[in-house]
Amino acid sequence: MQEGLDAIAHPGRRAMLTLLLGGERSAGELADHAGMRQPVASQHLRVLRDAGLVTVRKDGNRRLYSIDFDTLARLRRDLDAFWQPHLSALKDAVEDSVEDTARTTSRVGRHNGPAEARS
Repeated sequence: MQEGLDAIAHPGRRAMLTLLLGGERSAGELADHAGMRQPVASQHLRVLRDAGLVTVRKDGNRRLYSIDFDTLARLRRDLDAFWQPHLSALKDAVEDSVEDTARTTSRVGRHNGPAEARS
């Protein structure tokens, strides 16, 4: 998982992955989209490839990249497994707070009543 997280940590690599969601792209297209020179883009594509997030195939003298959706899905499952217990605990805490506020508001309204009734 760490290699995948490291790979998506860079905004340029995330931009490349976003473009690849639309389908296979050349290294040049990815470099242009991410605002990088070709040699820098190639280094970033290597990181994505080494993490297993993209695959590459040769088409003549071009290299075409695409997302490896199986690896991306595994990374997503790992992230979900990490966050789910924390998000569930946060949800429970918020719901408890809302219930406490509702009970407090209900008690205050019952004891004080409307201002006109106290006059």
